[in-house]
Amino acid sequence: EKRKKRKGKSSCGQKKCIICAFEISGRWSHESIYTTLPPGQSCGPGAPTSCETHRLEPYSSAFYETKILMGSSAYSLLDRFIPANPHRKIGIRRRDHDRPCSAENEPEVPQLCWLSVKIIGMRNVRKADLWSQTDCYVKLWLPTASRQEAQTRTVHNCRSPVWNETFHFLIQSEVKNILELSVCDEDTFTPDDHLMTVRFDVAKIQPGEKVRLNFELNPENQEELEVEFLLDNIPGVSEKIITNGVLVSREVSCLEVHVNETKKKNSYKRRDFTFTMKGSYEETQDISIGPHSGPGRSETTRFHYIKHSQPRLLMTLPKERFLSCPGSGRREMDVSSALAVPFQSLDLGKKVTVMRGESYEVSVNEENSCKDLDLRLGFGLCAEEQDFIRKRKKVVAAALKNVLHLDEDLQEDEVPVVAVVTAAGGVRSMTAMFGSLLALQELGVLDCVSYISGLSATTWTMSKLYEDANWSQKDLRGPVGDIRKHVTKSKLHCFSLDHMKYYENELCERKQEGHKVSFTDLWGLFIDCMLHHQENTHKLSDQQLAVNQGQNPLPIYVSLNVKDDFSTLDFKEWVEFTPYEVGLLKYGAFVRSEDFGSEFFMGRRMKKIPESHICFLEGTWSNIFSQSFMDAVYLSGHSDHFWHRWTRDTEHDIENHPALPKKPHEQTTCLSIPKGYLSKTLREMMTGRPVVSTYHNFLKGLQLHNKYLENESFCMWKDTVLDSSPNQLNEMSDYLKLIDTAFFINTSCPPILRPERKVDVIIHLNYSGGPQTLPLDLFSEYCLEHGIPFPSTELSQEDREHLKECYVFDDSLEAPVLVYFPLVCDTFQKYKAPNVERSPAEMEQGRVDVSNCAAPYGTGLLTYTEENFNKLLNLCSYNILNNKHLILQALQTAVQRKKQLKNYSSPNSSKHS
Repeated sequence: EKRKKRKGKSSCGQKKCIICAFEISGRWSHESIYTTLPPGQSCGPGAPTSCETHRLEPYSSAFYETKILMGSSAYSLLDRFIPANPHRKIGIRRRDHDRPCSAENEPEVPQLCWLSVKIIGMRNVRKADLWSQTDCYVKLWLPTASRQEAQTRTVHNCRSPVWNETFHFLIQSEVKNILELSVCDEDTFTPDDHLMTVRFDVAKIQPGEKVRLNFELNPENQEELEVEFLLDNIPGVSEKIITNGVLVSREVSCLEVHVNETKKKNSYKRRDFTFTMKGSYEETQDISIGPHSGPGRSETTRFHYIKHSQPRLLMTLPKERFLSCPGSGRREMDVSSALAVPFQSLDLGKKVTVMRGESYEVSVNEENSCKDLDLRLGFGLCAEEQDFIRKRKKVVAAALKNVLHLDEDLQEDEVPVVAVVTAAGGVRSMTAMFGSLLALQELGVLDCVSYISGLSATTWTMSKLYEDANWSQKDLRGPVGDIRKHVTKSKLHCFSLDHMKYYENELCERKQEGHKVSFTDLWGLFIDCMLHHQENTHKLSDQQLAVNQGQNPLPIYVSLNVKDDFSTLDFKEWVEFTPYEVGLLKYGAFVRSEDFGSEFFMGRRMKKIPESHICFLEGTWSNIFSQSFMDAVYLSGHSDHFWHRWTRDTEHDIENHPALPKKPHEQTTCLSIPKGYLSKTLREMMTGRPVVSTYHNFLKGLQLHNKYLENESFCMWKDTVLDSSPNQLNEMSDYLKLIDTAFFINTSCPPILRPERKVDVIIHLNYSGGPQTLPLDLFSEYCLEHGIPFPSTELSQEDREHLKECYVFDDSLEAPVLVYFPLVCDTFQKYKAPNVERSPAEMEQGRVDVSNCAAPYGTGLLTYTEENFNKLLNLCSYNILNNKHLILQALQTAVQRKKQLKNYSSPNSSKHS
């Protein structure tokens, strides 16, 4: 406000301005600005006698490409001038914020620290070029502090380069900070070669100590990287975080950027402003000022970012004319420079002008963006599901008293939790599930069930049933008759011109709403057309009406989140969908089902996108187009170790000297050597998936807790090659990429085994093709590897060759009782109902070929004859009815266990014992 308006000639005089960077000294001031020359020409702000004070305006009016650096950062030109205590320079001070919403744990008040990393040099660096030594430089990446990479200068043609360059990072001590040091070879005409990457856990460094480490990259050739670390606590500075022990939500600030028209410009061109802040939710924002706008016109954009993260705002401004020197006339100049603004010392709500042109000015102000989280961080059940269980137990208690002929009513803590889980198999599994549920209803067992989980095509059955809020209280022969009509009719009508136009309109509308559209959305519309007479507008959250009173089992739909360039075996994360929530089991992070698909940042919903119709989710859950070559190798039963040489980078732990004291939660230092071009190409071919479903990642921005690998809930579900590489895990991705679970293990069991659900009995209905014990064998092995309580499912060779209709596995009090129904046609060939033999004329109805993977019940078939539909339906219904005694035996065992546990836990029982 104190600056006078510039008149006439530029204040630069006859001298040419060499502008490298600006830095505000001391407290915020518009008039105290250092002009810093390029390295080697001036000592910069570190030597006050060589610094001059200039007005900002003569320089800013000429900028075309301008960078605004918010605070001292690892990539700033001013790093070489930062003193030993850089936090004093940037003026960080503690501010009081509203208390954020709580997770399962109380918000912590952890320490913020300054990490200084000095890249000293390398010895005996490997050659990347045939005819010369390596032109070496080192890149530094610490995404928990900044999404920008820092980089040393290049030392050309040197076997043992020396840099002695220091970089600074502002880090949160409660977050897992893994610094990646990538050694690269600079090439002139081709992309630079990435030689190796060292991943170092900053938790190894103690605050207040300076440590110089030598990383042994290749002991045989004595190849080493020498780095010095210094970690300093920042006194009086804290940050409120919310964590569940695995994920961390940090404080978020909002930067408002204003572009104000100061005077009318005689131009018929639109002026475009581009602002970019890496690591923010928005990333890039554009502002345009039209040619007919007048003085006083203002446009505003916003950036949401981690408050203590040293963000950098890059501005691309329109060209404007200015007087370069007296007597030279007017000419356009493109000047690029860096302006360092002490962003952390901005007062909340106070607008500060950072740039002035001939006809506009750019100003910024920081606003507090502290609001409650819109996702739930916690491994427990949500309040709605807990309420459902309380209500459902009353229904289950009455049903168990009836089917087990109990003399007394069961108390709430005596009621076992029963779950039905399924396996996939296209229309075969959808049809068979109707038959199984029909029989469970006839036995009175359906009312004993609290959960039904499905995957792939069994989700079609579930979605169809839950359109009726009281479906389990009604005769299921009604829905069975309706689905029979759809399965037996031709599907050609789904490809009619009217339907094609309908598909196009729906996909266009979905894209306009903000969803990422893929081929699986078209597949979902086809499923909807195949199973309904008219358009189906039901949503997942609509199914809350079917469970709010505990009148039906709670449906759980299962999917897998995968990652590009990784096979499903190498990277998969379980995702569950209920009418209440959608979440990833491993992270303990859940969003409301109506918010799934919306855009999130650091746990806050930033953009509401309408909830998807359930047909689009059905396309995701049963995405038959997502199988990669490596998935096919795994499912075929062949060893995939041969292919790992092409699909996995070479990684191994390395030593650093001197050795540092070890802590339980710290990770070992790792060296990763990337594959060559040929290997990368083969990897893309073998791990590439034709189609995946893409949804906005509600974990975006969240960071991993420093001790996340010690969390039991995370370890229970961690099964990816990246679990010890937090920089590559899912919270860094913009999107979730979901596929059909059947391409890994054909079962919907995982969400049922969450310890918080306390399931006592699992009725597993297998509808897969091929070997009927394969899904059970694979999942039993999976549970054994991950320490998940699950009964032993060993079968004799005789049983495997001649499978029975039902097996009960019950060998551990810590694991649920498992009732397993393989898809077999055994006694059904002679009996049309339990203890009712077939007549010679009815023998044909008992011949059901479910062992053939092709016909008549092949997974890829979408249409059955009515006879084949009825045969499959009746077979699955019969197998349940004929093994009533085994189901009731499992329920009786579960009730007895609950009573024994209650008696054992009671004080009187304890005293007596």
